[in-house]
Amino acid sequence: MSSLHAIIPGQDSDEPGTQAVPFSLEAEQQLLGALLTNNDVFDRISQTIRPEHFYHPVHARIFEICAERIRKNALASPVTIKAFMEHDEGLKELGGAPYLARLAGAAISAYAARDYAQMIREFALRRELITLGQDISARASTVEVDDDAEEQIKAAEQTLYKLGEQGVAERGFQSFLKAVTGAVQTANAAYQRDGKLSGISTGLVDLDGKMGGLNNSDLIILAGRPSMGKTSLATNIAFNIAKSHKLGERADGTHGTVEGGVVGFFSLEMSAEQLAARILSEAAEVPSERIRSGNMDEAEFRRFVEAAHALQNCPLYIDDTPALPINQLAARARKLKRTHGLDVLMVDYLQLLRPATAKDSRVNEVSEITQGLKAVAKELNIPVIALSQLSRQVESREDKRPQLSDLRESGSIEQDADIVMFVFREEYYREREKPSDSDLDAMAKWQQIMENVHGKAEVILGKQRHGPIGTVELSFEGQFTRFGNLARDRQSTWD
Repeated sequence: MSSLHAIIPGQDSDEPGTQAVPFSLEAEQQLLGALLTNNDVFDRISQTIRPEHFYHPVHARIFEICAERIRKNALASPVTIKAFMEHDEGLKELGGAPYLARLAGAAISAYAARDYAQMIREFALRRELITLGQDISARASTVEVDDDAEEQIKAAEQTLYKLGEQGVAERGFQSFLKAVTGAVQTANAAYQRDGKLSGISTGLVDLDGKMGGLNNSDLIILAGRPSMGKTSLATNIAFNIAKSHKLGERADGTHGTVEGGVVGFFSLEMSAEQLAARILSEAAEVPSERIRSGNMDEAEFRRFVEAAHALQNCPLYIDDTPALPINQLAARARKLKRTHGLDVLMVDYLQLLRPATAKDSRVNEVSEITQGLKAVAKELNIPVIALSQLSRQVESREDKRPQLSDLRESGSIEQDADIVMFVFREEYYREREKPSDSDLDAMAKWQQIMENVHGKAEVILGKQRHGPIGTVELSFEGQFTRFGNLARDRQSTWD
């Protein structure tokens, strides 16, 4: 009845090159026996093992029925399970209902159940790896014009990542009950968390209040005209998240990020050093132009060095490779999550990304890029923030506030994004309307307008799939390239 290995059908164990399929029927039998005699065991193993991890199909069906009954607070025992498997041909081959009784009779102690569950899952992963290796070998042996080796490597890496993260190569369908349970857990986590956020805090209170934080699997487009500060806002958010990163035990009992997060930043326009200088300017409160020129006094330089030391272990990872193809970006993001963890991904900016293969139009290329970014957000279960340029038609309007139609190649970007937000600083445009010094009335009116808009910025939510649209006001300190919260009474909002 039991064996540690079995030979793949069609192969002889005495022949050279025979490949064994790893499994342990003893472990499966012992685990099921413990579960049938003590249903509390399920709570210890439910996060480790699933029905598809069992090698023997009858064992998989027994475990699935047990799991369903236990989740409904119903008893799972040889007697109750027998009623659901009376017509199971596989169970009949093993001896029928008496086989269930024998499993329970030979049960191990409950304390060893988790070890057996981990063993069963380990063997299941190894079987998946063998299958994956065979698929890779078969695909590599078949030469196709449109299937080059680099694409095969990317596909294999993606499958390996999924296997490592989830334990199976494909998620497939999941029951509505499982989806509802996940939604309730997310809502409960938001209710328990300070600030009542469902996602990761941006460090900007009013923006968090409008968005509920940055939520997993969301593709967020941050757009604006040049000099509006979209890169500054992205670096501010990245810095706020990374500097507040904390590890601990989550509500579901797993260990990982409980506050802030690990941030990956793809900077296709600026170098890593330039991006770091922006962040240090904010942290040290030293004007960015002084950092670039080296024209700092002793106190400023001391603050700059102290900020650099304080932030050297900040979990913010920058990749400044230019003109990166979307498939390579996905592969590097997977590797970062596997090696260091990854909670938020930033891309500056999406028009500088390249499609995996050349397309017949720029619109189709941008469509592939945005679809690829959304796929990364879902696959890695993280929020992805991608910066985007706006078309020049904004400048031709009297009201320069951007709208969805201003997005370059707007169709695919607007369609694939969960959230589209625009950065707008009226001060930038008003500065360029300064009247002549000789026109005293116009100058007085202009100074009044400048006083009202100075140091202020707007983040306009033009689309939010799961929430309201609207405008959030922020402060902006140009000398430090820093966005912040406007001073206001939030007592009524956050009580």
